[in-house]
Amino acid sequence: MTLKMSSADMVAAARARIREIETPDLIGMLNDPDVVVVDLRDIRERQRSGYIPGSFHAPRGMIEFWVDPDSPYFKEVFGEDKTFVFHCASGWRSAITTATLQDMGFDAAHLREGFSTWEKHGGPVEFAEKKD
Repeated sequence: MTLKMSSADMVAAARARIREIETPDLIGMLNDPDVVVVDLRDIRERQRSGYIPGSFHAPRGMIEFWVDPDSPYFKEVFGEDKTFVFHCASGWRSAITTATLQDMGFDAAHLREGFSTWEKHGGPVEFAEKKD
């Protein structure tokens, strides 16, 4: 089967038209009360690798519904007047997500390199407490 567009091409097209934030810049924004970091990774990724302190977890498969105020799945956090920065592990899912949300009229940015280089740049990481 030949695809009309590869996933890499989709990511490149998304990145060409969205706002990308570098890891050190997002680290500097962590204490800004007007910034919401949204983690799109699967819950197992968060459990295994940790997460950015204070980040809001929104599974990739639900994000369009969670940001839409007319959806029965709308989450109030997305109705706030804040700067939303989405991230995944490598920046691919978040690039496509940010482009899709931009098409919906939702203003967002994404972490260009994703969580993969977060710790290398000195970004803080939290882990959920293990349940007994």
